[in-house]
Amino acid sequence: MRSEDGDFLLIDKPLEWTSFDVVARIRNTYKRAGLARKVGHCGTLDPRATGLLILATGKKTKQISSIEVQEKEYIGTIKLGAKTPSYDSETEEYDIQDASHLTENDIRQAAESFLGKQLQLPPMYSASWHMGERLYKLARQGKDAPDRPMKPIEIFEFELSRIALPEVAFRIRVSKGTYIRTVAQELGEKLGVGGYLVALRRTKIGDYRIEDAFAVSDAVEKIEVDREEKVK
Repeated sequence: MRSEDGDFLLIDKPLEWTSFDVVARIRNTYKRAGLARKVGHCGTLDPRATGLLILATGKKTKQISSIEVQEKEYIGTIKLGAKTPSYDSETEEYDIQDASHLTENDIRQAAESFLGKQLQLPPMYSASWHMGERLYKLARQGKDAPDRPMKPIEIFEFELSRIALPEVAFRIRVSKGTYIRTVAQELGEKLGVGGYLVALRRTKIGDYRIEDAFAVSDAVEKIEVDREEKVK
């Protein structure tokens, strides 16, 4: 964090924080330390997700696009037998169904069918653009955009680590732009019972790992300590 040219800061994003909340906190910390420094993130995380968020500062912000295109890995939990409009726990359940008849083999075979290159429809509750407007703004107005364009993605790995119906724990490795909420929703649809994402944690971006990330409070403290040492 001492480089005058900027750094990549690995942050463990807390639950309910937006990616911009983290950027603003770090930017304000630099400002209080007397360091006017650009800060941006290399790939957003939903407020309901936790885990690895890479921030670029100073001249490193010019390299954001090179980080954004790298593969991402996540762990999380899907609930089968219900749907939500947002494909996660941000909105209320509906169309609740019994999923107890599903076998482990049913679920694993369905998960395996997601591997490979494909086209994915972004969820309405997302920051994707359509006709000059963010999809989530349309969704909050009760509007739909069925003609929104599908995006090319690739799922490299989709492993189920625990099946305890109605919940399924997983690890997934995907290309840039993949919505894990949509994977959860589509898995539920494929199994005929609906499904949505109840927990998500990003663990890797390229070679960057969550084990090397700082809590926001620790990152703030380190910036302040480094600044104090520099002025001594």
